[in-house]
Amino acid sequence: MKAAFTRGRVQIAAAVLMAATAIPARGQSLPSYPNTPPTSPQNPAIPAPALPATTQAPTIPAQIAKTTAREATASADVERLLSFHESDVKFGVEQLMDILRDKRHEGWVLTAYPDPKTAQPLIGAGFSLDLPAREHLQHDPLNANAFLEPSSADLWQAAGLPPERLQVVLGEFHGRLDTLSKYGFRSQMTAMEPQITPGDANALLRIGIIQAAINARAYCRYFDGLTAAQQMGLTQLVYQMGVNLEEFSTFLGLINRQSLDELGNPVAVRPGAEYWHDVQKSLVESQWARLYRERATAVIAMFDPRYATSPTGAERRISAVLRPPRRHGRGASGGTVRQASLKKGHATAAHKKSARKRRE
Repeated sequence: MKAAFTRGRVQIAAAVLMAATAIPARGQSLPSYPNTPPTSPQNPAIPAPALPATTQAPTIPAQIAKTTAREATASADVERLLSFHESDVKFGVEQLMDILRDKRHEGWVLTAYPDPKTAQPLIGAGFSLDLPAREHLQHDPLNANAFLEPSSADLWQAAGLPPERLQVVLGEFHGRLDTLSKYGFRSQMTAMEPQITPGDANALLRIGIIQAAINARAYCRYFDGLTAAQQMGLTQLVYQMGVNLEEFSTFLGLINRQSLDELGNPVAVRPGAEYWHDVQKSLVESQWARLYRERATAVIAMFDPRYATSPTGAERRISAVLRPPRRHGRGASGGTVRQASLKKGHATAAHKKSARKRRE
C-alpha cells in the first residue's frame, strides 16, 4: 500500500515537471531564429531587434536638395574656371585685359555703377554683379565643348574675393540707386569712394575673360584654327554680349563654316579672304555695330586675316563701311548719306569747289 502511494506521488511529480517544461511562462519566450547556435548560461545570446519588412531611404526636403545640387554645380563651374591655362588660347590674356580696360570698350570703375540700359550693377571693366547661374545648351552636335554660365557670385568666388564683400558692394549700390536716378548715379560715379581695389578689379576681369574664352570655344567648333586676333575678337564679343550672341545666327553659322546653297541647305565653306569678308559683313550690318561704332570697329577688324600685319589698316577698312547710328531731330542726317563711298564723297566736294571757282 505504501509503495503504491509512493509510486503515485512520483508519477504526479513527473507529470507536473513535464508540464512545466512543455509550457513556458507567457511573456518570457524568445523569438526563434533559424541557425541560432545554442546558448550557454555563461554567455547568453542577445537577440537582434526585428527589422521592418521594407526599408526606405530618408527623404531630403526639396529646397535642401535644390541647394545641394546648385552648390555642386557652382563648385564644378569654379573648378573649370580655375583649370584654365594661358596656353588654351593663342592671344595674351593680359593684352585683352588692357583693351577692355580702355574707355573705348568697357572702361575702368572701382565702384559699382548701373548699366546704361538695364541699370544692373557693374564694376571694374563691366563685370556684372548680380547675374544668376543660367543653363546654356549646346545646340551644335559637332561641337563637344559645353557652355559655362555660372552666377556672378560664383565668378566672384573664382576670382578669389570673399563672398561677404559682394553683399556689401551690392547693398551700397542699391542704396545709392534708390537715392539717385540712373543718370545721376553715372554722372557722380567717378567721384565715389572705390569699393574694390585695382587688384580685385583685375582678378574679376581676368576670370570674366576666361569664362568668355571657354564659351567662345563652345560657340565656334573651329576655335583652335582661328588666328590669335580672331580668337581675341570672338572672346570680346562673348564678354560684351554674353548669351545674347546667340541672336547673331548668320555670324555664328559663318564662323562654323556654314553657308546656304540655292535651296537653302547648309553647306561647308572654305575660310578664304571672301569668307572672312562675309564674316565681318555679318557683324557690320548688326544693330550692335551701329550703336557701339567705335568698339565694334576694333572688334570686327580682328577677324581680318591681315590684322596681324596692320591692325590700324584693318580698323580703317571697317570704319570706312560701318554706318553710325541714325540720329533723329533737327540737323540729323539720313543713313543713306553715310552709305556713299569715300571716293564719291570726295568727288562731289571737289566738283562743288571747282564750280565756285568758275563763278568767281
